[in-house]
Amino acid sequence: MSETTIQSAVIDRYEGKLAVVFFTDDPDTPVDIERQYLPKRKPKEGTYLKVERRGDEIVQITVDQEATKAARQRIQEKLARLRRGDHLNNAPPSDSSPEA
Repeated sequence: MSETTIQSAVIDRYEGKLAVVFFTDDPDTPVDIERQYLPKRKPKEGTYLKVERRGDEIVQITVDQEATKAARQRIQEKLARLRRGDHLNNAPPSDSSPEA
C-alpha cells in the first residue's frame, strides 16, 4: 500500500471541467485536476489547496485557508508598494550619457 502524502497546491485557472494547479514543490509543472475532486464551493483562482494523495490517486482536496490568506496579504502589500511608487525610489540610477 502506498504512503499517504499531503501536498500544497495553488489554483492557477479553470479550463472547462479542469482546474489547472501548480504544486508548490514543483511550481513549473501545471497539473490538471477535474473539478469534481475540488471542494463543493468552487475555489477561486489563487486559492491554495491541501491535496492528500496515496501514490498517484487523489484521496481528498481541501482549501488551505491560512496559505490563501497569507498569499492574498502578500499581494495586497506588493500592490500598495507599487501604488506608492516605492519601486521607483529603489531603482538604480539610469545612465543618461549618450552612447558613442
